[in-house]
Amino acid sequence: MKKSKIVIIGAGAVGATTAYTLLLRNRVDELVLIDANQNKAIGDVLDMNHGMPFLDHTDVWAGTYEDCSGADIIIITAGAAQKPGEPRTELLKRNVAIFDSIIEGILPYNKDAILLIASNPVDIMSYMAYKKAKLPVERVIGSGTLLDSARFRYLIGQKLNIDPRSVHAHIIGEHGDSELPLWSLANVAGSTLQLTEADREEVFMNTRDAAYQIIEAKGATYYAIALALDRICAAILKDEGAILHLSTLLHDYHGVSDVYLGVPCIVDRNGVRSPIDIPITEDERVLLHKSADKLKGLISTLQLS
Repeated sequence: MKKSKIVIIGAGAVGATTAYTLLLRNRVDELVLIDANQNKAIGDVLDMNHGMPFLDHTDVWAGTYEDCSGADIIIITAGAAQKPGEPRTELLKRNVAIFDSIIEGILPYNKDAILLIASNPVDIMSYMAYKKAKLPVERVIGSGTLLDSARFRYLIGQKLNIDPRSVHAHIIGEHGDSELPLWSLANVAGSTLQLTEADREEVFMNTRDAAYQIIEAKGATYYAIALALDRICAAILKDEGAILHLSTLLHDYHGVSDVYLGVPCIVDRNGVRSPIDIPITEDERVLLHKSADKLKGLISTLQLS
């Protein structure tokens, strides 16, 4: 039987925490960490391997692009770090050159894996990866608004004193400042949320600005996104057909096309099977188009072949 394998490119806070999360949850048989700073990757791997007597066995090593061969999923977390108060889109110019070289490094060794992009700004980086790699669209996906939706559900749950796992709510659009909440669909057990307008505004603002708050407090976000990436990997490896808020290329999605945005998607062994065409209000549709237009404007400044 073929061994399952995940490669993580980028051993920064997100990459290392994701590797540790995958290891703790015994997601794969083989786990590889690649970083331009090879000593950092080696150190993380040594640290994890020293805990192996307490875990189910996983082969973990620091590798090179050659180790992408045979991987089921390649997670890309590499890139310049977001500075305190810096919008994700400001990372764009600093990350494009880094990202271009990563895609070129992967392709000689693996054209069959699912590329899971977490580098910010994730929607633009995912679109760029799709254009550069020329892989089937279902196999180039971004982490999208999965974490944003989790934050949204958590904060609603806090307001209502209800387990966030029982809250059904969506954040769609950009993983960033132009994202939008779908209050029209938010519910608990099918019941409309009993929240005032002030509560709703507070919940959404804290959802949208969560990364800024965390970065200001401790320099980076990594625990929750690692859990989100693990959840995506589980859906892929187990062929779940799960509904997750991922960034994928849209085709006439409420009138939006040719841009990667976070929307609810069916996720299985092949990646994104398809987006879910959920009903939204006219006001929500206008905000979705604004989010798409913002990213399209930024994408138009890039040289993507």
